[in-house]
Amino acid sequence: MKKFGLIGHPIAHSKSPALFRAAYDGRYPYDLIEGADFEQSWQRFLDEYDGINVTAPFKELAYARADIRSAECEAIGAGNIFVKTEDGIKAYNSDYSAVAMMLLEAMKEKPLQTAMVIGCGGAGKAAIVAALEVGLKTRIANRNVAKAEEFADSLAAVFGPKKRPEVFGLEDGADSLPECDVIIYTLPLAVKGIDSFEGKTVLEANYKDPVLNAESGKKWLLSQAVHGYFLFTGEEPDAEAMAKVFE
Repeated sequence: MKKFGLIGHPIAHSKSPALFRAAYDGRYPYDLIEGADFEQSWQRFLDEYDGINVTAPFKELAYARADIRSAECEAIGAGNIFVKTEDGIKAYNSDYSAVAMMLLEAMKEKPLQTAMVIGCGGAGKAAIVAALEVGLKTRIANRNVAKAEEFADSLAAVFGPKKRPEVFGLEDGADSLPECDVIIYTLPLAVKGIDSFEGKTVLEANYKDPVLNAESGKKWLLSQAVHGYFLFTGEEPDAEAMAKVFE
């Protein structure tokens, strides 16, 4: 029987096992592979599992170990789904697909032209690439400006220099950032001046302790899980049953 799991730290709170059980009515095992040592967790995947989800803080480390990388992973430099294949371990990024879908849905409700992604970690990078892919002028706000600038340079090589995201620091607070049509928030904690985002279209990665939009965090997790679980099994998961996990 195929076996799947989640690598990250800390992940005791994760809803992924419940979502996976609901997706396939408990037909496949799904374990939490928790630990601060990435090498140990990755070795467990190699020894025991057919596919794994990877969450913070290991998305970039795991990406570096993949033998094959999807196009979005190449642009992002991080992965959150890793599947064993005959040709080696393949990396995908379902954070990217989830954000792209949510942005396209938001664009049906009202015109969007500019996006501000707060944070440039694994989820932030996926959101930045998704925003660029759906045609938004994209900006990055990050505590570590040098890291964000380096990532923006890498995207200029992929999307062209005219689409290189502008980069802003967070030292002066969120209320100092330029106006944007949509905010994509990927940090685990609130930044100074976060109240300035009230009334904006907001997508947020954090579903456990959200600071801006709890419902979007749930939708983000559900969307990436539906896509990711199909990549694991080749079988369509029961999305309706998965949605009930949040009730």
